[in-house]
Amino acid sequence: MTRQTTKDHFTLTNPRYSILLKQLVFVTALLVFVKAARAQKEIYRMNHDNLPYYFGLTLGYNTSYLQVSKSPKFLQSDSIMSAEPVSSGGIAMGLLATLRLNDHFQFRANPQLVIGGSKYIAYTLGSSKPGEALYQKQVLPATLVSFPFQFKFNSDRIGNFRTYLMAGMKFDMDLSSNSAARNADDILKLKRYDLGYEAGIGFNFFLPFVTVSPEIKISNGITNIHQLDPSLKYSNIFDKIQSRMIVFSIHLED
Repeated sequence: MTRQTTKDHFTLTNPRYSILLKQLVFVTALLVFVKAARAQKEIYRMNHDNLPYYFGLTLGYNTSYLQVSKSPKFLQSDSIMSAEPVSSGGIAMGLLATLRLNDHFQFRANPQLVIGGSKYIAYTLGSSKPGEALYQKQVLPATLVSFPFQFKFNSDRIGNFRTYLMAGMKFDMDLSSNSAARNADDILKLKRYDLGYEAGIGFNFFLPFVTVSPEIKISNGITNIHQLDPSLKYSNIFDKIQSRMIVFSIHLED
């Protein structure tokens, strides 16, 4: 049986990348909004950009998965033939605070509670015990408290529409790390804390009483969250595990 390598090929059939295709619907909707915004004659909330700070709310949906690197033990052992992450979805709710730096730059804090987005790893065993299936899927429930801090670069405003780019860092805390489901003896262990970077693009639509800002971003961990257990066959085949997330958000700003 042929072993799977440590890196996946970039194919459209790969679940973790197929989410990018779904964003075509998002882009199409944005084009409709842009056309409507340009056709708008009345300019709303012209002094909004001069405010020193303002607040808002965030609602989001994410697709997450784990980026894994296999250890040498994976090639040396026949107990597990393949181990690949599976993408999953979750929702997020949060607060938003934006500080004006100058005409084009802003600093933003966006603490969020991310519910769902359980992490899955699918295993194919080389051999199994009586009553044990050759195909196993470990589910790692996740509820995160995320603290992103970002810088925004705003384009010039065109009527009631504006585009922005954002980038920054985040700190995540996994509230499910101590749950019974995550601490079973045969379950892969992940660390509670994670540090990562974020980057994305968003669009401001200025309405009479609120600014609606759809946004899409990548949110990737840079730390190794694998808590190695040498005695566990589901764990010792991995060298490094990092979090990966694609997030679509709607910000409502006052």
